[in-house]
Amino acid sequence: MHSLSRRKFILQSAATGVGLGLMDYFPAMSRPADGKRVGIIGLDTSHAIAFTKGLNAMQPDPVYDGYKVVAAYPYGSKDIESSTKRIPGYVEEVKKMGVEIVGSVKELLGKTDVILLETNDGRLHLEQALEVFKSGKRMFIDKPVAASLSDTLKIYEASKKYNMPIFTASSLRYIKGIESIDKKKVLGADTYSPAVLEKTHPDFFWYGIHGVETLYTVMGTGCKSVTRVNTPNTDIVVGIWGDGRTGTFRGTRTGKHDYGGTVFTEDGNKVLGPYGGYEPLLVDIIKYFKTGEVPVTPEETIEIFAFMEAADESKRQGGKSVTLESVLAKAGKK
Repeated sequence: MHSLSRRKFILQSAATGVGLGLMDYFPAMSRPADGKRVGIIGLDTSHAIAFTKGLNAMQPDPVYDGYKVVAAYPYGSKDIESSTKRIPGYVEEVKKMGVEIVGSVKELLGKTDVILLETNDGRLHLEQALEVFKSGKRMFIDKPVAASLSDTLKIYEASKKYNMPIFTASSLRYIKGIESIDKKKVLGADTYSPAVLEKTHPDFFWYGIHGVETLYTVMGTGCKSVTRVNTPNTDIVVGIWGDGRTGTFRGTRTGKHDYGGTVFTEDGNKVLGPYGGYEPLLVDIIKYFKTGEVPVTPEETIEIFAFMEAADESKRQGGKSVTLESVLAKAGKK
């Protein structure tokens, strides 16, 4: 076929929905094998774009094993301006990478095998996650897993009910330097990250979760109580672990947005940072899609959210010590 005629044929095919579609024509957008069709819920976060660029690259890293984003449901935050204003641009960006835009979660589930729940608004996660659970598809839930501790518990209860393990994590779990830490030798840690506030979410659930998750990645579970010092520009949260260790998180709202920390070990102090990007997280997401095995336990994620909720309660009580057990009981932990 003459090149001009072929080009005309492709354009006509795209317009009528027959013949060669974009996913058939461009090698990087070729249809993935059965079981490797990725769907995205929520195009209101840069994470959705980063993951799509990685999986749908012209020459994707072989570690992604042929998984590709084929469809997306854009919504997504409805009343958080910083998120909603991104959606139109992100829709156009993923369409250029061969992603079909669909009109509902139900339609998305009919076209995909595994799900990236990327909605930036954690208030929508429980409702959207329940639809995915009922479909029996594996699902990564981006941070925050929910916008309340009670919804976090309900999501994990549904995970048990439908026998569908879920994976959720911040990409700061993979901050540079963390891979060299022997967690059995950790005596304590101080971590920091931006802690920008969003009125629709508890203080740290929106952004401070990044530094809290870094803290838990090195300390592990077992925190019993927290106290919080709060000023308009800074938060400092001190956690006391059951074995006597202390871990602190500093959340900042002024100055340079940066991530890092210091880990105190039996072999000396180790510095964490800089941020290592989304690729290490995406590698673990694909492993989870393939195996169903989660690299972060439900117990750890639930404790992270209890830590943040206890910090909020400490703030409400003027900096008093608050136990994680008390906030979990209030949230309805069974």
